[in-house]
Amino acid sequence: MFEKLFELSKKGTTVKTELLAGLTTFLTMAYILPVNAGILSDSGMPFAAVFLATALSSAFATILMGLLANYPVALAPGMGVNAFFTYTVVLGFGLSWQAALAAVFVSGVIFLVISVTPLRKMIINAIPAQLKLAIGAGIGFFIAFIGFTNAGIIVGDAATFVALGNLTDPLVLLAIFGIMITLILIAKKIHAAVFYGLVITAVVGVIAGLVFGIEGMPVVPEAIISTTFDTSTFFSFTQGFSELFADPRWFVIIFSFLFVDFFDTAGTLLAVANRSNLIKEDGELVNVEKALLSDAVGTVVGSALGTSTVTSFIESSAGVGVGGRTGLTACTTGILFVLSIFFSPILSIVTNAVTAPALIVVGILMAQQLGGIEWEKFEFAAPAFITIIVMILSYSVSDGLAFGFITYAIVMIATGKIKEISPIIWGLLVIFVLYFIL
Repeated sequence: MFEKLFELSKKGTTVKTELLAGLTTFLTMAYILPVNAGILSDSGMPFAAVFLATALSSAFATILMGLLANYPVALAPGMGVNAFFTYTVVLGFGLSWQAALAAVFVSGVIFLVISVTPLRKMIINAIPAQLKLAIGAGIGFFIAFIGFTNAGIIVGDAATFVALGNLTDPLVLLAIFGIMITLILIAKKIHAAVFYGLVITAVVGVIAGLVFGIEGMPVVPEAIISTTFDTSTFFSFTQGFSELFADPRWFVIIFSFLFVDFFDTAGTLLAVANRSNLIKEDGELVNVEKALLSDAVGTVVGSALGTSTVTSFIESSAGVGVGGRTGLTACTTGILFVLSIFFSPILSIVTNAVTAPALIVVGILMAQQLGGIEWEKFEFAAPAFITIIVMILSYSVSDGLAFGFITYAIVMIATGKIKEISPIIWGLLVIFVLYFIL
């Protein structure tokens, strides 16, 4: 059955590898469950209801991606866009969270319409091959940066913006131990090294009393299984349409949700495709229409259940690093999201210190795509560099993409290669400029 659904032999993988990859992806992105619920609860939404909506929408969209597109990509409410939802739309603009959900729903429907037309596929395929490599490498640096900050190895600093953290902190030391173990396993060419490194780190953390609670103070969960569920946010978006469209900024709000979802997804799919041999010889992504459709449906369903924009997660690359190559990886992750609804109390074992090593090491693997960029040609080097550096420093895949495209156009014009810029790229440039102006 698995062979028929996912073409495991053709992709050069096995059921065991795919299951391990799915588990690894889930563990590296399980943090989104409490984090997303925490951010959206600041807008007045019930924490428990958002937790449930996050788990269900992530499960649905991820399983759909696996079955429909056969991609090893997991989806969940995106970081950054959830902050925009709460701190800009609700707390900044003064709209209710129901109106914000209505905006997410509308953006998802527009996304869905675009996805069933040739337009979205044309846009992704129009991205120059050199920029595709830069996007993949940039996301590698980006998730490594997330890993370093989550672990406390890199911290914020008022004078220098970032600085080295407290390397004597027990949780930081646990993350460093995990990085070292994972690097050694990969150097020894151990299959599924990223997953084993994560497990070893978790076990050591349990023994040392570091994986429960904060600052090394063990706090064992009071229960293992949760049986109470809050569905109060289900279909609440229907109450927010009149308020949304009565606000003169409704277009800006919807456009922002749509923009971030579109280009975060494009960047993630390109990065994972580069690592999974899902790009054809002509540069086109395999089954890209189905992958994009899965993402769009995920956003619509997520808004209906009560969460911000659902998008493809860059942490999927952790599962790809373990060897995931097919939709079985995604389906495994999706099933684990369903189970997380019942086992949420014990998810506290999957702390940032445990998952950070996986993100950092996978970042190293993804950065190897830099070797395919023709750095001696400035028209490729400049946009590649800008894409990567802005993606990291702005903490946004879509912002990095936008700056990279703008740089590409400027350099191509300056080098007399304006005719090589496709009409689609010109259209994207207009969208990017409007995005930053708005």
